[in-house]
This record gives sequence, structure tokens and C-alpha cells, in this order.
Amino acid sequence: MTSTYLVDTIILLIAAVLTVPFFQAIKVGAVPGFLIAGVIIGPYGLGLINNITEIGNLAEIGVVFLLFVVGIELKPSRLWQMRRLVFGAGILQVVLTGLLIGIVAYNVFDVPLRATILVGPALALSSTAFVLQLLCEQKLLVSAYGRTSISILLLQDLAVVPLLALVPLLTMPELSIGEDIGLALAESVLILVFVILLSRYLLHPILHRVALSGNPETFTASAILIVLGTAFVTEHAGFSMAMGAFLAGLLISDSSYKHQVMAEIQPFRGLLLGLFFMSMGMTLNLDLLLDSPLASFGVVSLLIIAKAAVLFPIAYLFKLKLKNSLAVALVLAQSGEFALVLFSLAYRSNLLTEALFQQLLLVVLLSMLVTPVLADIAQRLVKAQGSSKTKSVEKPVAAPIVLAGFGRVGRRIGEILSIADKPYVALDSDATIVEEERINGHPVFFGDVTKPEVLKGAGAGDAQTIIVTLNDTDAAEQVVSSLRKNHPDKTIYVRGHNLNQCRELRKRGASGVVSENVEASLELARMALMTAGVNEKDRENILGEFRHTYRAQIDEI
Repeated sequence: MTSTYLVDTIILLIAAVLTVPFFQAIKVGAVPGFLIAGVIIGPYGLGLINNITEIGNLAEIGVVFLLFVVGIELKPSRLWQMRRLVFGAGILQVVLTGLLIGIVAYNVFDVPLRATILVGPALALSSTAFVLQLLCEQKLLVSAYGRTSISILLLQDLAVVPLLALVPLLTMPELSIGEDIGLALAESVLILVFVILLSRYLLHPILHRVALSGNPETFTASAILIVLGTAFVTEHAGFSMAMGAFLAGLLISDSSYKHQVMAEIQPFRGLLLGLFFMSMGMTLNLDLLLDSPLASFGVVSLLIIAKAAVLFPIAYLFKLKLKNSLAVALVLAQSGEFALVLFSLAYRSNLLTEALFQQLLLVVLLSMLVTPVLADIAQRLVKAQGSSKTKSVEKPVAAPIVLAGFGRVGRRIGEILSIADKPYVALDSDATIVEEERINGHPVFFGDVTKPEVLKGAGAGDAQTIIVTLNDTDAAEQVVSSLRKNHPDKTIYVRGHNLNQCRELRKRGASGVVSENVEASLELARMALMTAGVNEKDRENILGEFRHTYRAQIDEI
């Protein structure tokens, strides 16, 4: 039995390693790659794996981690900053698109009423991961087209919460549909209140105690326990594990430990979420496509047209130019990963028949596969509209400077940046320092900066400048190497100790290195020369020449 699971695991890994990079190389994205990999090795493909049920049960944990990450990213402050587009355009899109698709599904395709209530809003959701990836590649995140798309995606992510609560309620025949919807919304509000109370009085102190232990393995275990434990509790309370994971993310979203927790969770999230999409691919019956390809592509075309027809006037209503509005409509016209999550849960709850489930999977998959073509058309429209003019009108908020380390040196730099009214985000692995600084109102978070995921979560990818102030020589060199590899265009300033270390830091990619020993020596020498009667001009010449010579030695790489 053990060897069977081992063989299945090897097959899954081989399929992912061979398929996903190929789909990413052709700009289709990782999610379709995982889906196609599942189709190939599943019972409707080569038949290499047949125990879909057991793999599907394990794959549900991937959805748990996905919703956890969404919960962390959907913090209230972020939503409030973009409230006009999020709660205006986003709500209109989900409601109107869900109604339109639901009406068509019920009247044209004879989908049962209760299933229709879920199918309409689920297909109204787009692929957050896919669209964000495409916007990053197009370098249009801060354009009007990009900001509007992101705002609508944020509301769609938020809409998953009541939809997850709605699935088990829709399977209860004794309640009316109206009562189901109202109860789902009321329960979501009550759960959010519970989350706020739990976060304030329980979770943060526990994480603080674990962080003080200084054991990274224990912190990793704690992060996983938070996700799975909350998922377990909510499942036994009558909700889905995915909703529990979302709540766990909300618990962490305003915590000083969120970046470190995210770094610990990301590897598990990536692997298990990939497994979920592969399990969806394994359940996809290709005979549906082969038996009636025209009908399948016709339904996908109808979905894309319906979503675009709703999105275009909404975007135009919110003051976007004509071509930008059309670009938003095109890039968000597909269905996405959350539809797969909801359909999988609904199928397991017997809300969807197997035939309907299979047809919906096929529609979602095909819509995602055509997205790169639609995104390319959208990019051309934005460029034709003159996106550079739009950017100049909507100046993005300056990205904060990232401080890696907030000890003696980092704290002083933070004070200077505050005096200069320059925003910054600081990371430190000392839980005591983090707690003290946050009490004083400083933006300091707990995190091991030697892990690239922690720096990425803190905004290193968007920051113009990163300052490394670590006292640990090896750790500083490791951080600089990692930063230069992952962010080749960033300005990286580093604190060094002696000449040899400063040289090594420059070799590893530091834009500038300052030796604290030399700067202290220069200041002491300045005072000594002044006491000895050396005039100011000579003092500055002597010290300036020494500093110039020393920096030249550092740059000899």
C-alpha cells in the first residue's frame, strides 16, 4: 500500500514538473498547467492514477491554504483605500454578472434553481492569481486599467466568504432560498465579529510566546496549526474548512507576525494547491469535449461575452476611458480558481450532479486557457489609449523603504526616516523588539529576513530602497545575495563591520556599504583633531581623503 502511494506521488510530481513550466513559458499560467497535468495522468487521460477520491481529500488542504492567504491579503485598511472601486464596481460586477449567468443557466440550460444560485455568482468570479500574474508581466498594475481590475478582484475574493457559507445551507430543503441567503450573510457577519475578538485576546499572545522561544520549527508548526485548527473547528460548526482558513487569515492580517507566517505557509500552499488543481483535472471527463466540441466552446464563448458585457459598462461608469473599460472587460472575462473551489464543495455536498459538475469544470478550464489571448488584446487596447497619460494622473503612493533588521542601527534609521516623513517597513527576528516598537507606533514586523518570502511579503518587490542593518555577518551576506538575485533592479544599502566584510557585501550585490567601525573612527578622529587645534578646513580634507580612500578599497571588487 505504501509503495502505491509513493508511485502516485512520483507520478504527480513528474506531471507537474513537466507540464507547469511549459504552460508558464507559453504565458498561459500555472493553474491551467496543473489542470492539464491532472487530465493527462487521470482516468480520462493516460490512466496512470485512479484513486481520485483519496487524492481529492488531501487536495482540499490546498484550498484551505489558498483561502488563508486570501484572508491575510484582504485586510480592512487595504479595502478602505480602494473602497470606491472595490465596493462600487466590484459589487455591481458580482451581483449583475451572477444574475445574468444565473438567469441564462436556469432558463436556457435547465440548471436546478438551488444550483443556479451558486453557479451564477461562482462563474462571475475571475482568476485572481492568473490576472495578477498577467498584469505584473504587462507592468500595468498601477494603471487605471490595472487598479480597476485589482479592485474588482478584491471584491470577488471577499464574495467567496458568503458563497462558501451558502453551499451547505442550499442543501437544506426545509429552508427557503431567501432565508438561505439571509442566513449566510448573517452568519458571515457573526463570524467576523468572533474573529476580531479572538484575534485581540488570544492569537497574538500565543504567537508572541512561540516567537520568543526562538525555535523556527515550532513557529512553522504553529502557523500550520492556526490554519488547520481553525478549518477543523469551522467544519465541525457546520461550515466549510475553506471558510475557516479564510478566518484564520483574517486573524493574522493585522498581526506583526503575518510576514513570517506567510513565509512558513507558502511552500505548503504552493504544493497542495497545485495538487488540488491536478485533482480537478483528473476528474475532468474529456469525452464531453470530444463528443460535442462546438457546444462546449459555444458555452465558453457565451460566458466570456456575458461577463464582458457586464464589466464594460461598469468600468465606463467609473470614469475609465473607452478602451481601458474594454480592456478590463476582457482581462476579467474568464472564470477562475474560486469557481473550482465552490463547484468542488457543491459537488461533494450533492448540490451539483456529476454531469453538471463535469460541464462546469470544462467551462472554467477552457475559459482560463483563452485568457492569455484576451489579456494580450487588452494590453494593446490600453497602450492604444495612452496608458502613460493615465499613470501620470494617478500617481501611485510611494513604496516604503524596507529595513531588514531593527536593532540599534535600524532603529536610528527609522527615526531619521520618520523625521523626513518617508514611509518604511521594518523586519526583525527578535519578538521583544517587535512588540516594544509596535507599542510605540512603529511599523515593525516579526520575520526572519534570511527567508526571501518574508522580505517579499514585506514589500521588497515594490520598495525602491532596501537597507540591511543585520549584526550577523553571515546572515547579512545571505540576505544581500538573495535580494540581488530576486530583485536585480533594487537599491540595496548595507551595514558592514570591517573592510573584508564590506568588500564581500559589495561582491554579493550591495549598492552601497557603510562600515560602522570606520564611521565611528572618523567621528572620534574629528573630535581629537579639533581639540588638537587643527582648523576646520584641514580637518575636513584629512577626513574626506581617508573616507574616499577607504570606500575605494571597498569598491575594489
